[in-house]
Amino acid sequence: MAFTLTMPEVGETVTEGTIERWLKQPGDKINKYDPIVEINTDKVNVELPCPVSGTVTEHLVKEGDTVPVGAALAIIEEVAGETPAEVALPRPTADAAVAPTPVATAAAPAAAPARRDGNGATAVSADDRRRATPRVRKLAEELGVALASVTGSGPGGRIVEHDIRAAVSGAPAVVATAAPAAAPAPAVAAPAGADEAVALTGVRRTIAQRMTEAASAPSAWLAIEADVTGLVQLRKASKDAFRERHGIDLTYLPFMAHIVCQALREHPYLNASWSDDKIILRKRINLGIAVATDRGLFVPVVPDADRLSVTGLALAMSGLGERTRANKLKLEDVQGGTFTLDNTGAFGSILSVPIINLGNSAIITMEAITKQPRVVGEDAIAVRSVVAACLSFDHRVLDGHQAGYFLQDVKKRLEAIGPDTGLD
Repeated sequence: MAFTLTMPEVGETVTEGTIERWLKQPGDKINKYDPIVEINTDKVNVELPCPVSGTVTEHLVKEGDTVPVGAALAIIEEVAGETPAEVALPRPTADAAVAPTPVATAAAPAAAPARRDGNGATAVSADDRRRATPRVRKLAEELGVALASVTGSGPGGRIVEHDIRAAVSGAPAVVATAAPAAAPAPAVAAPAGADEAVALTGVRRTIAQRMTEAASAPSAWLAIEADVTGLVQLRKASKDAFRERHGIDLTYLPFMAHIVCQALREHPYLNASWSDDKIILRKRINLGIAVATDRGLFVPVVPDADRLSVTGLALAMSGLGERTRANKLKLEDVQGGTFTLDNTGAFGSILSVPIINLGNSAIITMEAITKQPRVVGEDAIAVRSVVAACLSFDHRVLDGHQAGYFLQDVKKRLEAIGPDTGLD
């Protein structure tokens, strides 16, 4: 009996998904609950488990296609008499989203010795990790094939198992279709420095779509500076003991996160969202933290962040950052954010104009802390540690005076931190 696999509902805000990679091909046997396809939804890659056991007979969508919830994905000839399982929320994939590489040529190069590090283990570059899954990398290691010497024949130049085996045997990785006999055309070398067309990954496509939608909101921008000399002194005095106690570095970001969340309690329109005929004031403060990775920008969420201390926020944000960089985020990790904090100061930025995250009414940045001369007292000048906080806000939801009062509150709280301020 034929069973039609469909795109399931995987979250209340997820309406579509992009087919990243088919894990089972037509003709393959599959057991119930085995992963059948890798799907990108809301910038998180998940593997969809198969609801039935049987044989995959047909793919109805191609890799790279974006389909809505409920769309037919594949046909499976199921085992007679079996009751299809209800597909639960998919688990995240262990492998990162694959970055595009140039289109494959017709033949793969011969096998080359695998590179080794100083301990004798196979050295894997960041580019190799993007171009091949862990299973393919393991096969390459077993067969002694250096991934850098292999030209991928998969989607976007991805290296697949056939490419590795072809490299060992010297056989072509891709068999070209026979063409009618004709005089060979002269080879034309590509000019040096020719432009390269890079295919979009599912993550990059999702970011582009979300940012385009978010940028359509009528936003405005404000910035304010705060003297954070006391904060710098507190962190300097606390960081060694904090690392010994908790096993992570104490950065400035959890201090900023704590202050922002406390200020949001007093300024509800900064923790709101625009709806066609109303403004929705969010009662929970779920703080989105922008995290940059080589796969793109992600915004995992700390739920009920206003209830956490500086230490609690530091631990929560460290865990989210690790899971983001390891591509182990779950769908719930990126949903429900009501306000976003971006640590642009990590790159040395002193002013920036962030784009508001879709569904929020504002986003704030913490810029780099710099030493600057400041007037202290009535006539004295001293060197102080100064930081800028930049706020972009949705002008449909709030006006400049509301944004300004919020920034003043953030400034006041930042400047109130001193060497004796507690972390818990």
